This record gives sequence, structure tokens and C-alpha cells, in this order.
Amino acid sequence: MTFISRLVFGATSVVLLLLALGLLGVGLMELTTIFTGSVEAAGDAILGALGYVIVAIAVFDVAKYMFEEEVTGVHEKRGAAVARRSLTKFLSTIVIALFLEGLVVVFKTARSDVALLGYPTALVLVSVLVLVGLGVYQRFSASVEEKVGDGDQAAKQEEDAEKAASKRSAA
Repeated sequence: MTFISRLVFGATSVVLLLLALGLLGVGLMELTTIFTGSVEAAGDAILGALGYVIVAIAVFDVAKYMFEEEVTGVHEKRGAAVARRSLTKFLSTIVIALFLEGLVVVFKTARSDVALLGYPTALVLVSVLVLVGLGVYQRFSASVEEKVGDGDQAAKQEEDAEKAASKRSAA
């Protein structure tokens, strides 16, 4: 069953990667309207392309996270500290993408109809809530790690050994 699960997650990661590349391509195609339209159309094209690139980065990060966590199994025997750092890194990318997308939509909406700024404002507020939630998670998990002690010391040593091995193989 583990093989089937890894196969499904691997295939899903590849599909997400291809979709992210597709979004990058659409963003680049949207930029071609810079040369064929007015200055206002060029600004819209740049903002549209920026939105596509931001979403592509988020989708790529989801695919990478899924592949690393579910397919390779590199992090299976890790401690709470490594899991917290991995989740924090993943959620930080998503929060950045949400903030940037919110800003892009604010600029797009402000150019066309200021009365429609409710959705972009809500998107930025949700980004703030996710960031606050991440901060609360960090605080609680760090305090639990302090109470538990250095039980994750073995996981840290294992992670350091993996980094050293990857540096040796890269050299």
C-alpha cells in the first residue's frame, strides 16, 4: 500500500509541477500584449502575468512539499522541530503568495472600480490571519519543544548528516 500511495503522490506532484509550468507559460503569453495594446493594457498584462507567476510559485511549492514529504520519505524519521520548520517554510511561501496576489488584485481593482475593493481587502486580511495563525503555531510548538527538552537532538543530528551528505554529493 505504501508503494501505491507514493506512486499516487508522485504522479500528483508531477501533474502539479506541469500545471505550474503551464501557469508560467500563460503569464509569459499575457506579457506579449504589452507590445500590441495601449499603456493601460500593458499595465493590466503585467499585473496579470505577475498573478500567474505568483500562483505558479505557490503550486510549485505545494508539489515540492508533497514530493518531499510523501514520495521520497526523506523526512519520515524526523522530530517535531524539523516538522515545524518544514511546515513553517511551506506556509510562509503560501502566505507570501497570498499577500502578493492580494496586492496585485488591489491594484487591478483600484484601476477599474474602487467600489469592488472588498474582495482584495478580504484576501489581504485572510493572508494576515494565516500569518497570525502561523505565528501562534510557532509559539505553541516552540514552547512544547522547550518543555519536552532536547528530544529532537537526534533528529537535528540526522538532518545535519543529510545536509553534509548532500553537500558532498554536490561537490
